[in-house]
Amino acid sequence: MKFNEYLKRHRETYGYTQKQMAELIGIAPRSYQRYESGEREPDIETLVQIADFFKISLDSLIGRDFS
Repeated sequence: MKFNEYLKRHRETYGYTQKQMAELIGIAPRSYQRYESGEREPDIETLVQIADFFKISLDSLIGRDFS
């Protein structure tokens, strides 16, 4: 699974729309849509904001597992 798929899964688990997520982390809705479509990837600052919002680690957000 790729980052964009993990991002979408987390958003849907919490019941937010793409527009709501964009507003919550302070970016344009189209930018957020591009993250979920896999067209673009967020910079590290935005990744941290998203992980903090979901209260998860960056590893969890991007689907990284060491087990």
